[in-house]
Amino acid sequence: MVADHSLHRRAVGMLLLANLFWGLSFPLVKSIALVHAQLVPASSTWFIAAYTIAPRFLLATLVLTVVLGRKIRTITRREIEQGSWLGLMAGGGMLLQNDGLQFTSVSVSSFLTQLYAIMIPFYFALQLRRWPSPLILGCAALVFVGVAVLGRFDFWALQIGRGELETLLCSGFFMAQILLLEGKRYTANRALPITLVMFVVEALVFAIVSGATAPQLSDLLIPWTNGPWLLFTGLLTVFCTLGSFILMNQWQPKITATEAGLIYCLEPIFASIMALFLPAIFAAWAGFTYANEQLTWHLLLGGGLITLANVLLQLNPPAKT
Repeated sequence: MVADHSLHRRAVGMLLLANLFWGLSFPLVKSIALVHAQLVPASSTWFIAAYTIAPRFLLATLVLTVVLGRKIRTITRREIEQGSWLGLMAGGGMLLQNDGLQFTSVSVSSFLTQLYAIMIPFYFALQLRRWPSPLILGCAALVFVGVAVLGRFDFWALQIGRGELETLLCSGFFMAQILLLEGKRYTANRALPITLVMFVVEALVFAIVSGATAPQLSDLLIPWTNGPWLLFTGLLTVFCTLGSFILMNQWQPKITATEAGLIYCLEPIFASIMALFLPAIFAAWAGFTYANEQLTWHLLLGGGLITLANVLLQLNPPAKT
């Protein structure tokens, strides 16, 4: 029992660190997108989104390949299966999130991404074929209001911004990613092999998307000649890709998906705090315009409602099948 408690506490600590790294990823991704837009002005937002992702997973794949070495030969079919699905789900979510981030703020994006934390208990309730409890319905109402406030939803015109809409859609992919890590058929899988497969899938997918959306193929080489782009991409690779995903894949299976969803509620708080001071530092060094974000009533009210709903719901989670 002592060993189990210690393992659980360590898993929580490692996932908190992963969330800190993910919080850092929001201002980094926004900075890379701004640098990219300066370097290749003809870029579409989809090219910028895809090419912000492709290099980090290409570099991360190379690093993990070296780390695993001959152990790559021992990767099992189940590990390939789980890693491939994780890569597709995380990739779909990241593409939508990174494109949406070009149309909204770091803080709004990070809070809206957390919709999956309330979707997970809904999923388990549906699995049991039960009507969601009053608590779930109440928390859903809080999330709805929070999303409307953050997205500045126009109830008269029934419109929400592109960035907010894409971020909401990406949350469904991230929910699937979390549930895949809890799948009973994958309990024997090892963290590093499935992470490598995941990175390979994402690197391939986003390399293809980048090539298909680039104004010219030669534009793929331009960012690699820029110092700030290389530094931001390096930080994104080391901390927010290798660090965060290895921690997630290694430690999330040690706790329940509901507990993990609760811990992941801290990601937007980390992101919002960093967005208060990192943008000006990055912009001053790299030579682009990126102002620090401000604490507004939209952020405090909308983000607060979403966080409150997630915490209330996951402190009293529904039963699982």
